[in-house]
Amino acid sequence: MGLEGKETPSFMRDFLDKCGGCAVIDGGFATELERHGADLNDELWSAKCLISSPHLVRRVHLDYLDAGANIILTASYQATIQGFEAKGFSREEGETMLRRSVEIAREAREIYYDRCTKDSSDFMRDERYRKRPILIAASVGSYGAYLADGSEYVGDYGDAVTVQTLKDFHRERVKILVEAGADLIAFETIPNKLEAQAYAELLEEEGIETPAWFSFSCKDESNVVSGDSIFECASIADSCRQVVAVGVNCTAPRFIHGLISFIKKATSKPVLVYPNSGETYIAESNQWVKSSGAAEHDFVSYIGKWRDAGASLFGGCCRTTPNTIRGVAEATYGKLKDKCI
Repeated sequence: MGLEGKETPSFMRDFLDKCGGCAVIDGGFATELERHGADLNDELWSAKCLISSPHLVRRVHLDYLDAGANIILTASYQATIQGFEAKGFSREEGETMLRRSVEIAREAREIYYDRCTKDSSDFMRDERYRKRPILIAASVGSYGAYLADGSEYVGDYGDAVTVQTLKDFHRERVKILVEAGADLIAFETIPNKLEAQAYAELLEEEGIETPAWFSFSCKDESNVVSGDSIFECASIADSCRQVVAVGVNCTAPRFIHGLISFIKKATSKPVLVYPNSGETYIAESNQWVKSSGAAEHDFVSYIGKWRDAGASLFGGCCRTTPNTIRGVAEATYGKLKDKCI
């Protein structure tokens, strides 16, 4: 149930129309892998499971599909050629694991569709769930994610890192993920304007036609974590032909409404939001701590407000679970009679 042959500019709107106006993105990946027994204390983080536990990766994808997700993201957020080589793998092995991240997600979609044709539960009898379109989004984490030092949470790469540095870093990974058959590229947790510009130039230089979304990590209602304004960052995304949606992720729920307003001023492209649970990540201790604002159990209550503000794709990021996404799906599909885009 893909959208083969669609022109890039209309790709996401056509997909949203097929979904009924709004769509659901999956939730936190590493948290679920750990819940299933994976040890992610490694520079590769969730990408480690592409090597050690591909069956767990597939299982988490299926958990989110069962919860109602329309878009599942591959386990490639922290998967880079450079990162695999640093762990002693050959370049060819690194490329194979990147491709495998897409293949596992595609396998999960096929398993899910096959299961839907056989399952007679009340959930599966609901046509909105059983026949819904599902996209595979190849996750591309920021340069800071590769550094594995929390840089993606502050966006400070130092003066030595330029747009060219970032293009050279991401180029091969993006090409491999595209060639592996992802439906779209999810550039996630973008921490600064510099990396957004690098992504936009890279897509154009390589002539990549696979649609993409740009999703920024933000520290308040108007700025990404580096201090660059979300309006300026969203404007870069708006100017890029291949970008079909713009939004925020890995951001506290309490900031989302204001951020949607600024993004809507910069672009008419669909807006996506998949915040974290409301906790704060402390890079020094590699821990999440409670912070003021909405936590996961309050998360779903914001969907209607965000939809009214202009967002049309909803999901979760760090520390959210299939239960979170099930609630998001129920809130979203229960409101399909309302116009989302």
